[in-house]
Amino acid sequence: MSEPGARAVKVDRGIPSRLGEVPEIARDLEAHGYDGCWTGEINHDPFLPLAVAAEHTERIQIGTSIAVAFARNPMTMAQLGWDLQTYSGGRFILGLGTQIQPHIEKRFSMPWSHPARRMREYIEALQEIWECWRDGTKLRFEGEFYTHKIMTPMFTPEPSTLPFPKVFLAAVGELMTEVCGEMADGLLAHAFTTRRYLDEVTTVALQRGMDRSGRDRGDFELSCPVFLVTGADEREMAAASVATRKQLAFYGSTPAYRKVLELHGWGDLHTELHRLSLAGQWDAMGELIDDEVLGTFAVVAPIHELAEALRRRCDGVIDRVLPGFPAAVSTETVNAVLQEFRECPPVRSNV
Repeated sequence: MSEPGARAVKVDRGIPSRLGEVPEIARDLEAHGYDGCWTGEINHDPFLPLAVAAEHTERIQIGTSIAVAFARNPMTMAQLGWDLQTYSGGRFILGLGTQIQPHIEKRFSMPWSHPARRMREYIEALQEIWECWRDGTKLRFEGEFYTHKIMTPMFTPEPSTLPFPKVFLAAVGELMTEVCGEMADGLLAHAFTTRRYLDEVTTVALQRGMDRSGRDRGDFELSCPVFLVTGADEREMAAASVATRKQLAFYGSTPAYRKVLELHGWGDLHTELHRLSLAGQWDAMGELIDDEVLGTFAVVAPIHELAEALRRRCDGVIDRVLPGFPAAVSTETVNAVLQEFRECPPVRSNV
């Protein structure tokens, strides 16, 4: 798979979903040179904060990482995407994810089946709805899962000269990653991934999808959160290490992410982590994440070496990074590290 090339790695940050906090934080991120700010769909709606962020910024991109696609139909999602793209002046990225079957069926009371095929059709439907609104063509979408065949002038939004929102897709497994390469503008990688998994699994599956649609890697962005274990001294490094080991253990106990561990020969680690999670032994789980596992999933480096280490992790595969700094690292230090990161020349690494 061709590499992203010499383009600069974009640096993104999450923003809170509590609406009252959004204006100040969004303005601050833009002032400090961040390229994008993202919301997730956890305990609040992911779209409302982005409308507020768009109102209080001018340059920074805004996006969902992720919005649950299968909790909404394509028409509802198309309206949200169209309106946020218009209001932001073309800065909106629609990041979609599937969630898992129990949440879709038992929390959202929506149907679940064939997630990769369903997501492919979902994105097709979005594009056809947007084309109908832009071009005035008749809406005639009939698929295996979704049907959209009525669109009268009353329900058609005002025309826009802006491009359609970019659609990013969250993917870990190979089938969904292929759909992403074929249909989407970007991939939202999970934080529980490794450079080797990106190189040997993700980018290979992406290329298969791109080959099907004749698309080019240079028009695509891979976005990835990265755990950072850092500090100004050994005490701070140790504290950051403990917190990150617990987070990695939580993800590693989840069956959906076993394949990432198996690539490194750590399938038995998942088995034990899963057993301990069922028993509620969360502290014991973190103790199973040894230094090798920690350094494979996280960038481990003192503050003065962090920018270059993060560059090595990103170079040649990650186009947008969401660095996960420990809470103890000051805002001033974060800004200084990221400025150094932006100025780092590209390097090649086998990390």
